[in-house]
Amino acid sequence: MSRWKITVEYDGSGFVGWQRQANGLSVQEAIESAITGFTGETITLHGAGRTDSGVHALAQIAHFDLAKETDADTVRDALNHHLKSRAVSIVAAESVTEEFHARFSAVRRDYLYRILNRRAPSALEYGRVWHVARPLDVDIMHRAAQSLVGNHDFSSFRALRCQAKSPVKTLDLLSVSRVGDEIHIAAQARSFLHNQVRILTGTLKLVGEGAWTEKQVVSALEAKDRTAGGPTAPPDGLYLTQVVY
Repeated sequence: MSRWKITVEYDGSGFVGWQRQANGLSVQEAIESAITGFTGETITLHGAGRTDSGVHALAQIAHFDLAKETDADTVRDALNHHLKSRAVSIVAAESVTEEFHARFSAVRRDYLYRILNRRAPSALEYGRVWHVARPLDVDIMHRAAQSLVGNHDFSSFRALRCQAKSPVKTLDLLSVSRVGDEIHIAAQARSFLHNQVRILTGTLKLVGEGAWTEKQVVSALEAKDRTAGGPTAPPDGLYLTQVVY
């Protein structure tokens, strides 16, 4: 039995999310089916993060165990062959020891949220950015974001259905910058609460358009109550960009 680590890129628009569910096709299920098509084996795929429906990944990490003897290039190419009808690509495959676990071995996860901040919507990036036509003040958004960095109770910024045992997380980085017509919100932490990045983004968007002040963001954090936080941004602009081990 050998353990394989794969780096996965996908467009989450056509999936119910990473995790296998009864209400539609998940990324996990699509890859598991590809592995079965390649090897004939029924396996369980373990991912580093459970992205929601519509959320994308540039470098999701997953692992699985195989009895079949093979090599890294064959794993990558064979899985891509079986995934060719899906918006999923195995960017790399690597043999790892049985101690490696895609989820529990990770020490940091990086996310990027893309806001297209111009009057006109995008014809080419539909479903891959959040279009906000009203001008946003990036400098104020970034300043407000800094009050959220660190170890906090993020109850105001997690989904009501979040299953995490504790709302306390350490946010290592939350930065806001402009790149052409886009505003990029980068977030780094060991782990995140359900919808945390999307709610932080929705809150910072209110600051950028002048509907909220920086002090209101602090007040929302201190309230430790989901009703005090901002709205949940759509999944379209969110990307899992890196998992660090």
